[in-house]
Parts: sequence; C-alpha cells; structure tokens
Amino acid sequence: MEIEAADDFVLTSSTSIQHATFTGILSGNATVSDILNVGVEIYRVFPGDSNNPPTGNVPTRVNSPSDVVFASRQSADANMTFSTKTLASLFTTNNSVLNGINPIPNQFTGGEGAMRGTEVEFDLTFSAPLDLDSDHYFFVPQVEVDTQNGEFYWLSAPKPIGADGTPFVPDLQTWIRNEALSPDWLRVGTDITHQGPFNGAFSLEGTAGPVPEPRTLGFMALGLAGLAIARNVKR
Repeated sequence: MEIEAADDFVLTSSTSIQHATFTGILSGNATVSDILNVGVEIYRVFPGDSNNPPTGNVPTRVNSPSDVVFASRQSADANMTFSTKTLASLFTTNNSVLNGINPIPNQFTGGEGAMRGTEVEFDLTFSAPLDLDSDHYFFVPQVEVDTQNGEFYWLSAPKPIGADGTPFVPDLQTWIRNEALSPDWLRVGTDITHQGPFNGAFSLEGTAGPVPEPRTLGFMALGLAGLAIARNVKR
C-alpha cells in the first residue's frame, strides 16, 4: 500500500526549483541498494485541485494538501537524478507512523513507537526544473523500496525556516494518507499521535523572480528525531 506524507513551503514569487534534499530512515533490512526509484510530488493547498465539500472521513481538510498532485518528478522518468549519503548506520526515533492511518473516529492511534534504521540523506537534481508560481505548496518525497523487510520513513524536523533564516508563517504541519484514506489527509501530530505538530526534514533550492536570483527556500533544520513517517512504494 502506498503512503504519502506531505509538508508545506511558501513561495513569495515565481520560482524555478532545481534542487532538493530530504532525510529519512531505511528500516529493517533495507539498504540504499534496494532503492528502485526516488521522486517528488508537489500539491497545492485544499481546496485547490480538490472536490469540495470533502468526504467527511477526516476531522478537517482545512490547510491540508489537495486531493490530487499538481506537479511531479521521478528518477525513473529521467527528469531528475538522485544520490544518497548515509548519515548514521543505526538511528533511533521516538515514535513512528506506518499502519495507523484511519478515518474518523479511529484516527488517533498514538503512533507505533520507536523504530531503528539507517539515516539517509537524499540529494535530488531536477533536469526539468519545477517551475512554480507564488503560492503555498506541499512537498511529498517518494522512495520505492524493493524489499518486503524494510520501509522508508521520512524524519521530522524542528520547524520550517525560510531563505532569510527565520520561520515562515503560516506553518501547515505534516499531513499523511494511504490509499484507503485517499483523497483525504490526516495531520500526523494533531490527529494521529497527539504530539507535535510535526514538520518534515527537507530543503529546496531554486531561482526566484523575473531576474535570476539563486536562493534556498523552505529549509527544514535537521536534528530532531521525534518522529519517523513511513513514505514508500513497495514492490
């Protein structure tokens, strides 16, 4: 079953995104050699690209990602490349979310507890840049793992930091869904674990505005291993 986890970023001007990173854990027996495909999806904020009113299967869709993807890139489609860097061979989180993604009234599970794995940073280069207008978006990392004995989990981060080094507002926190819940989304911290709210560990780099101006956008500082969120496509 496919699981999608999304966290938001803000663009104050039209931007061409050429590079991204995100950090997570490969659990169980999974290694970087088991990675078949890496990708990125961009969602707009609900109710953009969505049916409205929503289904009522989740507590709220306010500030959630939209129903369907707005833009995407995949290494398998040759419109992006990726490399990996192992940051820690044995890394432990305080909590995790994998199977406990349920519609109301069973959305609260408390999470599935601590988990261990190899901490990996993914470095992405888009040969076809993501050209986005000024708006509020969600970033969804994708990792296809070719093993039944491990998962990819996206790590949490302390707070969203903008290009100027200060937190951006509003911060819409991390949302998650599986195929059974789609097109709806749940808030990882507010709905599922009653911790947080959480943010995902990622960064974006691009050229902003009508005059080329390199900058880093939506940087998520690493270091808080409070939560691991499963995000994988398993073959």
